[in-house]
Amino acid sequence: MGKNFDIAVIGECLIELSSNGSLADTSTLNKYFGGDTVTTAVTIARLGGAVTYITKVGNDGFSEFIMSALQKENIDTSLIKQNEEQNGMYIVSHSLDNKEVLYYKRKTAATKLSVEDLSEDCIKKLKLIYSTGVVQSLSVSSRELVKESFRIAKENEVLTAYDPNYSSCFMNSDDTKEYLDEIVEYTDVILLSLKNDAVKLYEFESIDKVMKYFWDRGVKIVLVKSHVDNGYYTGYNGEISFTEFYNSSKAIDTTASGDVFNGGFLYALTSGYAPKEAAKFAAVVSGLQTQNYGAIQAIPYKEAVLEKV
Repeated sequence: MGKNFDIAVIGECLIELSSNGSLADTSTLNKYFGGDTVTTAVTIARLGGAVTYITKVGNDGFSEFIMSALQKENIDTSLIKQNEEQNGMYIVSHSLDNKEVLYYKRKTAATKLSVEDLSEDCIKKLKLIYSTGVVQSLSVSSRELVKESFRIAKENEVLTAYDPNYSSCFMNSDDTKEYLDEIVEYTDVILLSLKNDAVKLYEFESIDKVMKYFWDRGVKIVLVKSHVDNGYYTGYNGEISFTEFYNSSKAIDTTASGDVFNGGFLYALTSGYAPKEAAKFAAVVSGLQTQNYGAIQAIPYKEAVLEKV
């Protein structure tokens, strides 16, 4: 199994090419890496969590870069497999006037993820396993991997955590709802955006309705991010608590702040925090990240978070 780890994240690591100006005018693109689940994994690792990343990496010019970048973040890569496909990519402009994002995700290496990529023995040794609707949307086989991993985890009392992470850029709302519905019975923790997930997938605008719907389906912890109320609602054991966004007036770049919050929350939860306290901790992690530029570059380390909690 390689290194010791107790959290597994299933996902796709994308190459990021970014510019501070418009894509039409820029002559230089900076190379980095990103993606929803990898951002969450990096957050967990920077906070001191022992996390492994489950993906497939393409055998192209970026493969060594991806592997070394994950390893530098202290993310276990022992379960990552390579294939002959290309790596997914997105190009982003961080222009103050207009943020542009272009995705290149067809027939990428991670679309070949399958149930063969994570063993039952490995799952049994975990504290928690996490994935998203974005991962399910990659292919039929990646969708099967998420469902089967969650089923095995649930049967072995390993926590499962899930974010539908609906994006109209490359996902269909009906499909995304179907992804969630097929694994909800195996899900312990669900992390939602009120605007992008609850409203667009289920037409729920009331926090109470969201909580009741998922509690009734057996989800233990329901976390809802609300831009309307500028904070997070945590539902657990029939009670709902609220945590305000941390220093939102100082935010300059909110890219992937939801994925960073997820990482902070899951790290805290697996470190013994109660759900309400885990949300407070994660709000600080996410809030600090929004005060600098770059989705992953701006993720804080544990020391910086503990100074503010």
